Amino acid sequence: MSSQSHQTQSISYSNPNLVSNIENLNGRLGHLTPEQSAVLAALKAELVANNSPYYDSAVHDDHQLLRFLRARKFDLQASKKMWTDCQIWRKENGVDTIIDTFEFPEYTAALKFYPRFYHKTDKIGRPVYVEQLGLLNLSQLFSVSTEERMQRNHVHEYERLIKYRLIACSLKYGRHFEQSTIIMDLKGVAISTFSSVYGIVKGVSAVAQDYYPEMLGKMYVINAPMLFTGVWTLVKPMLDEATVKKITILGSNYQSALLETIDSGNIPRFLGGMCTDCPEGCEHSDIGPWNDGSVEGYPKPEFEQIAIKYGAIDIYRHIEK
Repeated sequence: MSSQSHQTQSISYSNPNLVSNIENLNGRLGHLTPEQSAVLAALKAELVANNSPYYDSAVHDDHQLLRFLRARKFDLQASKKMWTDCQIWRKENGVDTIIDTFEFPEYTAALKFYPRFYHKTDKIGRPVYVEQLGLLNLSQLFSVSTEERMQRNHVHEYERLIKYRLIACSLKYGRHFEQSTIIMDLKGVAISTFSSVYGIVKGVSAVAQDYYPEMLGKMYVINAPMLFTGVWTLVKPMLDEATVKKITILGSNYQSALLETIDSGNIPRFLGGMCTDCPEGCEHSDIGPWNDGSVEGYPKPEFEQIAIKYGAIDIYRHIEK
């Protein structure tokens, strides 16, 4: 791997068009209107005044609260309900300890039958996540796991994204990140299997929208067959308007669109990118600031226990010895 990955990078925002085209900062810290700041203050005041067991200023920062406020268009009571419902769900499902307690012995087989992985970052430093839905084999997947366990695995991965990957990206690029760029590859998806794909996407989308709001930066659905329009008609009602605007549906000529957000060297080779850092194949790399040696103290074994225990993976493999 090149020595560049071992150097702390600095992103220049001297080109405002690049930032505005890639990331919407409205409703974020440092970009709040006076009215939005007032609603944020009011939400914290209500949670504190009510002695809420679901808010701890030492644990829950303004970035987190603002994700819920943006998801509910800064409606105070709707945001408060969404926040409270999420904290109740987290407590009931042991989400705060899931990184330490979740066991996933079917790790290797699940990745084989449902390929998905992280691969570097986009142009502003957000993690890039890829799902190869065309290779999803539900019958084989559910022969080694269950729908409930796969949902639990998705929650585990969301927690790793927040507490591990995004923090590494933030440290590397010197700014706060809370979103990722997603590539959903439909190459190989048959019309006859759309209903199965729809089912698993629906479940994941529900968890994301209810409990991990405003974490999608941009999504590209690529290699979409012509008849995907009908499926998209079914999926769109599940998503809020802001999310729909972040999703771009593309056929096989998708490279130029990806390049608007992701540098060619950070796009997996099998998607037409120019990545040269993954001799084992980009789909097996999980490479990024969280493990490429570019951030001091990373990778962190405590966040890689499943890969170590059930995948026999060397988490330091991307760091030049």
